This record gives sequence, structure tokens and C-alpha cells, in this order.
Amino acid sequence: MTYHAGIIGTGGIAGMGILGMHDEEAIGREKIDASHAGGYAATDDIELVAVADVDEAKLDTFGEAWDIPADRRYVGHEAMLEAEDLDAVSVCTPSFLHRDHVVDAARSAADPSVIWCEKPIASSVSDAEEMVAVCEEADTELVINHSFRFTDKLRRLRDLVREEGILGEVKSVSAQYRMELMRNSTHVLDTLVYLLDARASRVSGHITGENEALDALDATESVVDAGGGGHVVMDDGTFVTVDCTIPRDISSMTLSFIGTEGKLYMNNDDGEWRYWSLEDGEHVERPLPGIEGAWTWESDYKGSFANAAAHVQDLLDGTAENYSPGVAATRSLEIIVGFYLSHYTDSTVDIPLPGPLREVPITSW
Repeated sequence: MTYHAGIIGTGGIAGMGILGMHDEEAIGREKIDASHAGGYAATDDIELVAVADVDEAKLDTFGEAWDIPADRRYVGHEAMLEAEDLDAVSVCTPSFLHRDHVVDAARSAADPSVIWCEKPIASSVSDAEEMVAVCEEADTELVINHSFRFTDKLRRLRDLVREEGILGEVKSVSAQYRMELMRNSTHVLDTLVYLLDARASRVSGHITGENEALDALDATESVVDAGGGGHVVMDDGTFVTVDCTIPRDISSMTLSFIGTEGKLYMNNDDGEWRYWSLEDGEHVERPLPGIEGAWTWESDYKGSFANAAAHVQDLLDGTAENYSPGVAATRSLEIIVGFYLSHYTDSTVDIPLPGPLREVPITSW
């Protein structure tokens, strides 16, 4: 059986390249496999048949690159959702548009069974929760593209931590990544939530106000997204420190876990994952069972799009459970929103956020 997919938004992550990840000369001009379109192309049974964007020039460039017929390139997502019968819809627009595009797709005549939405899930917790609720009502799987969840190495590491207990009870985590919190650091926070299988309960944050994306993307509209970090107490008692204030060119994505039975160090930029087992009161370095080599951008990140699209196909086939659902993505978003609320109110913030605070938007590209 062949499934039909459509994409809303024809920018970098959809299939035309991402600054800092791909050849700058190719971005916006050539098709890039590490993308939603590239992911669909790598599957056996999903065909990308339609795309939509409000920018006609970008729409045509994308359509030519990915061989989308002119009559299936739609100006505006509403037109595509009204005209097409789609099994899957990708949402590849800026995060402040995710709520509208996901909700519209779930309620549309296109009637997709799966919506594959870019990270972060939304700009506000209330928007994220509405997206989850609407998709549940429509019996639509909402998959959020936190890429690390779609790498075999991280999925195996989660089994080692959660199922096999190689760290015992995790007591402390230190996480570090580049600015900005929404655009980039959502990855490290989702990895934290994924490995701990926990939710934040209390947050204390600091926001720098610095944003590299505006200049790098030559953006004409300002956003709230910035560097930041803080302290987080998870609902399982784990104490977490987060530093995502660092410029891209000097940053590394690192996480350090200390548990009652071992410790773990992950550096995804330098390709180093190390594990120590606590044996007779001493930490002894051991290999991570079932994991050969560290996570790398070159192989694992680029392969994550094909893996994610394969997961979309499995969901359409009814042979898998969603392992990057909207509910999980909301857990990292509420930490970020908590950092902002804490910084600007000079207070500690409890999670779940109370009613009005769930509606506070943190806009990002």
C-alpha cells in the first residue's frame, strides 16, 4: 500500500537545508536528504504528493527540487488540506505557527492519520495541550520531530537507563548546549526528559536575551527566543542544572548523569559517550552494552529523518506505538517556559503551570 504525504512549509527542515548543518551554498537551492521530504523518500511506502507555503518563490523552488507537480503546490496550507486526501502531514513552519497548522490539519478534509510536526511543539503550553487534545479527538497520531528519539543509539541508551538500570536511581544531571532555548536547546531538554522518563516539578531560570538565529537566518521578525538555563527539580527528585547560553561556534551538546549505581557522560558534538559502573565504592569505566561508538551528527542525526519517516509508516501500518508524542514534547516546552517566567518574575516556578501562565508564548524561528 502506498501512503500519501503533504508538507506545510517548504523551508530548510522540510527539504532545503539547515544553517550550520549543511553546505551554505546548497541551502535553499538544492534538496537535502536530512529532512522531512528526504525522510519520506527513504521509505518504501510513503509518497510525498503535495506541499504548501505562503511564499510562492520558495514553494516553486521546493517543488522543482523534489519533483512535486505544479498543480499540487499550494499557496497556503488551507488549500492543500481542502484539496488533498493525505495519510500524513508534516508541519515544517516556525514554532509560533505550529498550533494553527496542526489543529487545521487534524480537523481538515485531508484527514491525516499522522501529523509529523517539527520541534519545539508550540510557543505556549496551552497551544501544545490543545494540539494534543485535538489530535486525540481526531484519532490522529501527533509525532514531534525531536530527532534524537529517532536514533537507534539513544533508544538503546534509554533501555539501559530505564529498563536495565545501569545508573541505578539518578540523583543529578548537568546539561549544556548552545543558545537558543526553543530553537536548539529543546533537543537537550527532550533528551533529558526521555532518558529520565520524568516531568519537571520546579524551575528556576535565567535568560540572557541573546539570539544568534535572527542574524543567521536573516530574519525580518523578532522573536522572544534566547539563550538561558537554570535549575530544575524533576518529579522523581532528580536535580538538574541546564546551561544553554553558549554561542554555536564554541558549544557542545553534553549531558552528565550521576546515579546510585553508575555515571554517564555524553558529548554529542565531540562523539564521546562514556559510562562508569559503581563497583565496591569505585567508579569503573565500562562499555555501554549494545552501543558501538558515540552519537554523531554526520551519521545519526542525518539518519534520524529516515528513521522518523519509517516510524510514521509504522504508525500508519498500525505496527508501532508513538515514541515521540505531543505529551512528551510538552514536558520540555514547560521547562523552557518556566525558565522565562522565573527570570522575569524573579521567582521559582512550579510545574504544572497554573492556568494563565500556560498561555505565555515564547516565540521562535
